[in-house]
Amino acid sequence: MLYQSMLSISIASGITILLLIWLGTLRNPLKAAYLFIKELLVSRKFLLFFAIMVGILLVNSYELQVEKMLDLHYDFTPWVFGLEGHFVKNLQDFFHSSYITPVSVFFYVVVFQSLLVASIGVYISEQNKVFVLATCIAIIINYTIAIPFYLFFPVNEVWSYPPSGVSFLMLDVFSNFEKEYRPLSGLDNCFPSLHTSISVTLMVLGLRSGNRRFGIITTISAIIIIFSIFYLGIHWLTDMVAGTILGLLASNLGILFAKLSLKEKDRYMIRQSGRMYDSF
Repeated sequence: MLYQSMLSISIASGITILLLIWLGTLRNPLKAAYLFIKELLVSRKFLLFFAIMVGILLVNSYELQVEKMLDLHYDFTPWVFGLEGHFVKNLQDFFHSSYITPVSVFFYVVVFQSLLVASIGVYISEQNKVFVLATCIAIIINYTIAIPFYLFFPVNEVWSYPPSGVSFLMLDVFSNFEKEYRPLSGLDNCFPSLHTSISVTLMVLGLRSGNRRFGIITTISAIIIIFSIFYLGIHWLTDMVAGTILGLLASNLGILFAKLSLKEKDRYMIRQSGRMYDSF
């Protein structure tokens, strides 16, 4: 029932977001929503970067239409297959289980998007505003770099390339995937893997945020999501490697730019007040 429509997935994602915020802070997750709205109203800098992040996500949603307009006929899938062979098939065959499949689908479809929203909620709740800003900047960097590759370096999902011999296990659990979820994820939008890059980004931010509990949560989630992209038959090893590099780059640049954006007087005020985290 969970995967019958995007509405049910959205509800599951909302519940997962609240749970992740609670696990990451051990505080009322609804307070994060109040603090989020408050920051949007009082911080122009946060409002700006959040708006840019939402904008780049909207641009990504129209990438498939732009791709059709360009009418390019490149296909680098055979090259990728020639580079790595049957790595994904071998992994899928080794781990294939009726118990692993639903867990992989849940992390790929629900936890992935929930963790992004929850990260902002956790950092907002803890007044760790440097990492709120770093999250927004890192997501902007991820999509800004990935979208041109999707337009001009198309690589099809592993399962859709017959010589790979890989099955699309997603359909075993989410039978309506092509109808409900496919409009959000193009068949040839593989390189780099954004599921990998965003997961690695959130993991690095979680580990460097000072919140050990949330760092563990983001690390475990990243490991399972990256495993899932192979197990479900979606991404190539090449996509994952590129996504990992992108995630490491985006997360570290996000933290750097977030810190550089702070005003010296704000840092001075925080040191004087004895607060733990930087502020906008």
